[in-house]
Amino acid sequence: MLFEVERIVKIALQEDIGLGDVTTEVTVAPETVARAELVAKEDFTLAGIDVAATVFHTLDPDVNFEKLLEDGRKVRCGEVIARIKGRASILLQGERVALNLLQRMSGIATLTSRYVESVAGTAAVIVDTRKTVPGLRALDKYSVRMGGGRNHRIGLFDGVLIKENHIAAAGGITAAIERAHQRLPHTLKIEVETQNLDEATEALTAGADIIMLDNMTLAEMRQGVELIDKRALVEASGGVNLDTVRDIAETGVDIISVGALTHSVKAADISMLFK
Repeated sequence: MLFEVERIVKIALQEDIGLGDVTTEVTVAPETVARAELVAKEDFTLAGIDVAATVFHTLDPDVNFEKLLEDGRKVRCGEVIARIKGRASILLQGERVALNLLQRMSGIATLTSRYVESVAGTAAVIVDTRKTVPGLRALDKYSVRMGGGRNHRIGLFDGVLIKENHIAAAGGITAAIERAHQRLPHTLKIEVETQNLDEATEALTAGADIIMLDNMTLAEMRQGVELIDKRALVEASGGVNLDTVRDIAETGVDIISVGALTHSVKAADISMLFK
């Protein structure tokens, strides 16, 4: 995670500063020292405070970044999240990148926490998907965890998810699962995306470890859970939002994957104010 954060921060700073911050260079004396605060402008769940600190420390290791709250904390409007002291030029150069990352990460954590709260008391867990911003996946998935959710596979390399195009290319669900069993190490599980109960039955018979019920109705999900009967984990996907997630959880599924956690997030409102 640390390596990924440093890589992301360096790329973001190079993108923003380029050959130099011309506004700061022509308006602020190099020796000027400033103090600033990161302030919440609304209620949200915090994620990314150490990432924000990394932005300023990458520009100048001598910046004093005092975080007052930890990731995962519920923040109230008006609370001070962190205090920063250093050369004014450094604080100005790092401001936008730090806020962009902190606001996005906190937005993801906040939305995730709403989904988690919506299914409280059921057995279902909320997980993310691969629908992340290219280059920011490590931060996006960390933010989901800070909101109380869990991560689905990180990428194509750490889990088998046989989707409809794999099934078409392999010649069917059974053929795809059999081929996977022949080639996989015992440490990897096999998940199969199914469009109806017949496909779910075939996936179960062929030995899938996890069966995704994709875009099925609530009635079909309940039937699927009964059909599978704990012989595999059941994941619900498609058509999930804050209005539907509770009803989906109450069908008895084990996992609910929500692409909106990372692909449709609203950034948290945070300001950096010089004191």
